[in-house]
Amino acid sequence: MKKIVRYTNKSSTKERRRELRKNQTKVEKELWLKIRNRQLGVKFRRQYNIDYYIVDFYCHELRLIIELDGYIHGEKANKEKDKKRENYLKNKGYSIIRYRNEQVKYKMESILQDLINIINIGKDC
Repeated sequence: MKKIVRYTNKSSTKERRRELRKNQTKVEKELWLKIRNRQLGVKFRRQYNIDYYIVDFYCHELRLIIELDGYIHGEKANKEKDKKRENYLKNKGYSIIRYRNEQVKYKMESILQDLINIINIGKDC
């Protein structure tokens, strides 16, 4: 079993995280309503700080990050930033799953089933 390193939110990013939570996108709100309060059997945090990055949703127990991507993530410069960020976090031992905003909007049940499968696999490890 992997050793779980405890990360805490940095106080220097507290206001930024608070702002991001306060101004969530519609799809972030929709997904949060489905995964909060251990509805899927594990605790998720939203707008959580891991090292240099603030991730959309994070499950400490599984070291699982969920990122939601809007149209802006399709632009070349943002794709490169996302790839750098993803490589950094993966090298630190995190798993990252990405969903496009359209998936959350139109295929929520599929996303939830996907997450349940990932959580069940993670709990068995």
